[in-house]
Amino acid sequence: MTPIVAGFLYKHQMWKKKAGKIAYDGKEATVFNGLHKEKEVGTPRMGGMIIWLSAFLTILGIWIISKISPSEAILKIDFLSRDQTWLPFFTLIIGSLVGLIDDFLETKGSVEKISMGLSLKKRLLVVGLIGALIGFWFFFKLDVRGINIPGWGIFELGWLFIPFFALVTLAIYSGGVIDGIDGLAGGIFAIIFSAYTAIAFTLNQINLAAFCAMLTGAILAFLWFNIPPARFYMSETGTMGLTLTLAVVAFITDTLGGGYGIIVLPIIAFPLVATTLSNIIQITSKKFRGKKVFLVAPIHHHFEALGWPAYKVVMRFWVIGVIFALIGVILTLIW
Repeated sequence: MTPIVAGFLYKHQMWKKKAGKIAYDGKEATVFNGLHKEKEVGTPRMGGMIIWLSAFLTILGIWIISKISPSEAILKIDFLSRDQTWLPFFTLIIGSLVGLIDDFLETKGSVEKISMGLSLKKRLLVVGLIGALIGFWFFFKLDVRGINIPGWGIFELGWLFIPFFALVTLAIYSGGVIDGIDGLAGGIFAIIFSAYTAIAFTLNQINLAAFCAMLTGAILAFLWFNIPPARFYMSETGTMGLTLTLAVVAFITDTLGGGYGIIVLPIIAFPLVATTLSNIIQITSKKFRGKKVFLVAPIHHHFEALGWPAYKVVMRFWVIGVIFALIGVILTLIW
């Protein structure tokens, strides 16, 4: 379906009409714009549609076939289940649709003004609200009230589990700014969901493992067309849906599955964590010290500013992502 989606995006010119990015302090991000000014116009946003649309069609198609022809083979591959995959599937679609709205607004700017879509505060508010609602569901419907700690057992949080869930969701979403170089976000998210495929499988959460594997395949389909030069960008409709879904998957592979999905999350998702921390360090340093730590944040753009070719930054992030993902999976096996 990629030719259809790509054709639609190019036909309707779904890209920013003026290149450039506004920094968190409201000023023009001069270093970033110098590196990417020519890349932002002419290449469509909304490429993340490939991921969630293919996931939606795969899940829906298998489910429909299982109802029409419920053979043993079809029922085995129907992984849509209420206890494991309904919630991450719902989260993927809702998050992706909200991100799609933001992407659409980004493309409605003019050649005179840099369009910003939904402001950062509004996006964080939406993500926090979705996280709180899902945390509410975990707490009241699934009776989840804590997380697993190695050597401790379940660390009870009580009602604080709900805001904790929302904070974890916001923290993962903040790492979505890793979508800034062709192929970077797609490769990192494919690695992360591959790791949780293995974790869910070891916990005998077969439907969730199938869901994560399917999502990995959908990301790889997107990545095939996102390697340099990118045919389209993932943008918010991809990163918002994937980061929200990752939070849900991590919690399902925790106390619900008898695993340690939350404790290993910062390890498996280390590239996202590093991306977020680099932004926090940069903003804090500029505010209190009046100077930067990095030439530009997030950190992958810092390496670009140092003169690294984009493909070197991407591939080294992939290598680091694989290493930390393997460490996370191994830890879940030995704990």
